[in-house]
Amino acid sequence: MRDISPQLLASIASGATTFCSCWRLTRRDGIVLGFTDHDRDISFEGAVFAAMSGLESSAFESSAGLSVGGAEVSGALSAQALSEADLSNGLFDGARVEVFRVDWSAPDNKVLLEAGVIGEVRRSEHAFTAELRSLAHELDQERGRLYQAGCDADVGDARCGFAFAIEPFVVEAHVLSGSDDMQLVFQRADVPDNWFTGGRIDFLDNGNAGARLSVRAHRSDADTQVITLWSRLGVAPSSGDRVRLYAGCDKTFETCRIKFANSDNFRGFPHMPGNDHVMSYGKRGAGMDGGSLVR
Repeated sequence: MRDISPQLLASIASGATTFCSCWRLTRRDGIVLGFTDHDRDISFEGAVFAAMSGLESSAFESSAGLSVGGAEVSGALSAQALSEADLSNGLFDGARVEVFRVDWSAPDNKVLLEAGVIGEVRRSEHAFTAELRSLAHELDQERGRLYQAGCDADVGDARCGFAFAIEPFVVEAHVLSGSDDMQLVFQRADVPDNWFTGGRIDFLDNGNAGARLSVRAHRSDADTQVITLWSRLGVAPSSGDRVRLYAGCDKTFETCRIKFANSDNFRGFPHMPGNDHVMSYGKRGAGMDGGSLVR
């Protein structure tokens, strides 16, 4: 149940239309942005909600129970805080969104209508549409561990325990060229093919500063390293862009042991029987007694 102040109730009962919508976005990097459909900027709770941002929202759908509700926010890429590069580079992915109904004549008279996170973002040439998911979507996320051969930790996280502190596991480099916005060429480093496959790349300056993308493939040529990304950059990379490359992990026990020397922290079950073992027939003297298959 929403807590509506007596002042807000009085504004509603007055019969005058003095209400507008405000959206507060809190990105995962902590940056807070505010937008409103009013024709002037509005300030409350220490945030400024910018007018003329071109945003509009559909009705927020919700229902009883734990089903996931949501809405859509669409608008033009006209506000200074909204750029195609930031949207493309994922800086708004997972951002927390709070939707307020505000009396613009007295901004302290407000009510929080909905809270959620940004899901899928679709872009056209000069506009975007962002999906808003209610907080109930967190209940659909996988929790706990899986019994599987591969590791269920992400390389470098707390459960993995590997520290990206020295080369060649983390390498700072400069872009030499970009044949397109999904393939980048760097100076030759002393690493083999696929060293960065499955890893990530952080852009440290210029138009893509703050972007963090996953590496799809890595090829080591005679004089250069060629990196292919899973997604497009918001701004075409320029020669001289500074980046930080992190070695990738395919989550197998062999890679954990040989590449990272981190087998003590492996979070999978590499010796679990596979489908071939399940479908095989028992043989006399084969030791199928339910004991360990690893000696």
